[in-house]
Amino acid sequence: MKIAVDAMGGDHAPLEVVKGAVEAVDQHGISVVLVGDRSKIDQELAKYPGAESRLEVVHASDVVAMDDHPTNAIRKKDSSIVVAVNLVNSGDAQAMVSAGNTGAAMAVATLKFGRIPGIERPAIASIIPSMGCRVVLLDAGANVDCDVHNLMQFAMMGCTYAERVFGIPNPRVGLLSIGEEATKGDKLTKATNASLSKSDVNFVGNVEGKEIFRGAADVVVCDGFAGNIVLKVAEGVAEFATAVFKQEIRRSILAKIGSLFLLPAYKRAKVHLDYAEYGGAPLLGTNGICIISHGRSNAQAIRNAIRVAASAVENDVVGCITNAVKQKELVAS
Repeated sequence: MKIAVDAMGGDHAPLEVVKGAVEAVDQHGISVVLVGDRSKIDQELAKYPGAESRLEVVHASDVVAMDDHPTNAIRKKDSSIVVAVNLVNSGDAQAMVSAGNTGAAMAVATLKFGRIPGIERPAIASIIPSMGCRVVLLDAGANVDCDVHNLMQFAMMGCTYAERVFGIPNPRVGLLSIGEEATKGDKLTKATNASLSKSDVNFVGNVEGKEIFRGAADVVVCDGFAGNIVLKVAEGVAEFATAVFKQEIRRSILAKIGSLFLLPAYKRAKVHLDYAEYGGAPLLGTNGICIISHGRSNAQAIRNAIRVAASAVENDVVGCITNAVKQKELVAS
């Protein structure tokens, strides 16, 4: 198995991307193909003795900028994102990872891989930490406007991912809303609640934003507008909580002494809240594996994104979603 990695994507590319790729090879034994400007990649690989022989490099002369429009990105045929996707299409790699332009990665992957038969819209499935374990939230930004059928398919794809990758039997599905009652929410939420209640997924009803982090459901479904807001707020709160903790420790000597005893617990909590631990979000619904990482991804995040990509391949996520569409008859009429 090989994972193609967009070495030029992200705020810290190629430095952190190359470092993360080397760590993925050394720690997880995953074969990696770095895609991008060969001279810049080789310059980074030189920092790790023997790394040149452990990783493959495929040159791409162009780069999709973070502010490039997705349609413009598609035209950049020799960009690192497009070349990485093409490697998967040709069978030279089995999945791709990018921390670059999210819209571009999504557009190129959807165009080149194609959608799984019956899936109307691919969705970004972000992993949110919770008191239970972790929650699959989708859509996290791919589709701003959705209909009931789209949300039904998101629920099915989220369940498949939770089952296959996280080993959660019969995942609980929640619908993001402003109240637990079925009568709460806008027209789309009410209609989707009614449809999910009649479906064969393990629907537990509406879930408020605060309940996501309490583990009220294993899969939470919403449109991409609301999902992206939830994701960004969660990141902001985690950063804020960490900053406040550090600020309070600096205020007094007693606090500093007490922090020594709390340090192990603090480190465990930080790991639980750190987005880098979760690597990246799979784009579900395309006929190929594409993992979209945060633009600020460091080496740790890239390493884990590569691990997530390998897990998606090993668990045949694409094949399982394809079968689920057929079995659940969620193909649009």
